Amino acid sequence: MRALVLEDFHRLVVADRPDPVAGPHDVVLDVAFTGICGSDLHGYTGVSGRREPGQVMGHESVGRIRSVGGEVTGLHTGQVVTFNPVVAPPTPAWAGREHLHPGKYVLGVRPDIDAAFAEQVLVPARNVVPLPDGMPIEHGALIEPVAVAVHAVRRAGARDARNTLVVGGGPIGQAVVLALRHAGVDPVLVSETEAARRELVEQLGAVAIDPLDAATGPLAERVEARFGRLADVTIDAVGVDASLADALIATRVGGVVCLVGLGQPRVSLDAFEITTTERSLVGSFTYSVDDFREAVRLVAQETTASSTLISRVVPLDEAPAAFASLAAGDGTPGKVLVALS
Repeated sequence: MRALVLEDFHRLVVADRPDPVAGPHDVVLDVAFTGICGSDLHGYTGVSGRREPGQVMGHESVGRIRSVGGEVTGLHTGQVVTFNPVVAPPTPAWAGREHLHPGKYVLGVRPDIDAAFAEQVLVPARNVVPLPDGMPIEHGALIEPVAVAVHAVRRAGARDARNTLVVGGGPIGQAVVLALRHAGVDPVLVSETEAARRELVEQLGAVAIDPLDAATGPLAERVEARFGRLADVTIDAVGVDASLADALIATRVGGVVCLVGLGQPRVSLDAFEITTTERSLVGSFTYSVDDFREAVRLVAQETTASSTLISRVVPLDEAPAAFASLAAGDGTPGKVLVALS
């Protein structure tokens, strides 16, 4: 099979890799589309320390079943499926928090397993999730990032909020808007510096503001002007010093800030903005099995909004150039998918 190999940081090549073979409890997929995640870009540049040269990345994927292991039931060849890339031991005591199991690994992150930027991928059958009939197949590649957003909304307790601020209108921020709207949260305000991303999140039903527009005042003042108070809940979908600082000062006393963006491995913050105001800072990492299945339902229901999240699709041979362009900040507002079949 052909695959996109991280030959070195800042260098991807299309190369041949061995075809995967299903074990008794595995499934092999013919990959149709795989999305380029921000974490893949960080792996491409080497800044995250979570990818290694020589590996095949990719974890936001959809495809058709090519073969199933001899012990697999309930799945069949030709079936359109996605997969949960967080592979955890099937331990009942960890149900609902499988993604935190100390024995887990993530397909696309673990370097010794070829993942989904390839024509085929091997997945444990228990991680395979069939897609509803009628769903556009490319939308299956959106389910993983939407699952991240579904989990963040739950971690933040945003369903009970009168108003919510999202800091960052990139692909994760966009998915958070979709998850918030799906949960019935209204209004949703998004702070985003890039005009194309502000336009996209407004298509999803949010109100977007430019935090760098000095003429309209600091972010906290603009949140108060829009909501009549600071935000009950803020979700930081960027994860850098500046975004977290904005999130804290724009959230009301006793409110919740949820950090889901991973823009920097380490961030600094003003501890007084937490302690003296009793704001809560919570982390959000990937998703549970239930969150992932909820994301399937959400994407299936929100066909128009899901289409809005996809900015462009590139063939495998053009994927190295797409990575280089995205890493250079080419202004693409939404998700870029790589077509593999």
